[in-house]
Amino acid sequence: MADWRSPLMSAVVYRDPKAALKFLEAAFGFELFMLIEDGEGNLVHSEMRFRDTAIMVGYEWSDDYKSPASVGGKVTQSVHIQVDTDIDAHCERARAAGMEIVMAPADQFYGARTYRCRDPEGHIWTVAQEVRAVTREEAEAATGLKITGWI
Repeated sequence: MADWRSPLMSAVVYRDPKAALKFLEAAFGFELFMLIEDGEGNLVHSEMRFRDTAIMVGYEWSDDYKSPASVGGKVTQSVHIQVDTDIDAHCERARAAGMEIVMAPADQFYGARTYRCRDPEGHIWTVAQEVRAVTREEAEAATGLKITGWI
């Protein structure tokens, strides 16, 4: 077992997880660091790193564990990626790899620039880059909302 493990990982399910591994590497620059296959070459488990965290990429192993592509495109979670530099270039890389851009990069009231994309099996990914510091008071004034716990 690797001596590095992310303390929290999302598991993303695909009909074709091996294709997803290649796609996520091309779209986001994720790095495969664990791949477990059975004797027939089928994926049993995999993990991909992104900076200091990771995701698991898995297969449909039961009726309750499905890709959005197998359940009418329904999504019960999305994965958030925080980047340090050039979110617009990141978006173009994702688009070039085949991501459907569902929200183009746009500045947000909380100081980030974000975009959203959908992968070929229907998973939604949100990507953000902090572009300016915003205080809680500034965010409340911009939205009219009461915000608790702002760091």
